[in-house]
Amino acid sequence: MHSDHPTSAPDLTAPDSAAAPNSPQPSVPPQPVSGPAAPVTAQSAVPDRTALSLRGLRKSFDRTEVVHGISLDVPRGSFYGIVGPNGAGKTTTLSMATGLLRPSGGTAHVLGYDMWTEPHEAKARLGVLADGLRTFDRLTGRELLTYVGLVRGMEPAVVEERMESLLSALDLADEDGKLVVDYSAGMTKKILLASALLHAPRMLVLDEPLEAVDPISAQVIRKILTAYVDGGGTVVLSSHVMELVEGLCSHVAIIADGELLADGTLDEVRQGGSLVQTFIDLVGGGDLAEGSLSWLES
Repeated sequence: MHSDHPTSAPDLTAPDSAAAPNSPQPSVPPQPVSGPAAPVTAQSAVPDRTALSLRGLRKSFDRTEVVHGISLDVPRGSFYGIVGPNGAGKTTTLSMATGLLRPSGGTAHVLGYDMWTEPHEAKARLGVLADGLRTFDRLTGRELLTYVGLVRGMEPAVVEERMESLLSALDLADEDGKLVVDYSAGMTKKILLASALLHAPRMLVLDEPLEAVDPISAQVIRKILTAYVDGGGTVVLSSHVMELVEGLCSHVAIIADGELLADGTLDEVRQGGSLVQTFIDLVGGGDLAEGSLSWLES
């Protein structure tokens, strides 16, 4: 890979006037939704300063409920971390919030638009990097970004300009001719992040955006996301790495066993201690019975 890195991130701080609110909006092709349609009920108005509002979000698989009525508000302009152990329900919750998985109950509003009754309006303002989401990986990176931009109704010249900026910033500009299916895990993560950023959405929902990414690229991504938030955008970041969330986020929510255990500003949640210790105190576990692995000792 090319080793020269740009000193500035692409400008993603302004809303995209090229993407029409009623144009098709997946960052990459979504998987089909499953499960019964969520009931449509009257909802109170979403506060103007709320980027993402979840109310009573539930999901069941095979009659087993795995997300138990989660409600939370993500303020506009915040860098919001969602943390929890593996299998906590973070990915399921965010998949419902972004229109990739139909909830069994509850609602999700993106910048005031109901994800399930106004999906075009909601998705036009949203960029998503989802865990395990399938994409057209038999395209090159440039072909994939071109496709994503045109599907969103962007002008070809705008797609070209932004694509070049993103590929350069994410150190993918020298990968011409290589299909996405042949990318490394870190490169795949970066091209999917570029797909989520291309239309300059007002909110990003990112599931483990730095997983498998090399340290230099991870630092570039941090700078891009920080500049995006400084420009008025909102980032919702899911991770199980407490140190990453503590170093980047202004707000945090802790989810375990499909339930919301705590949420608020970072200082409110950690209450003068570390996020790691707060997380352990709330979630429990982490102890190892004395002598349980004595057979490993020499």
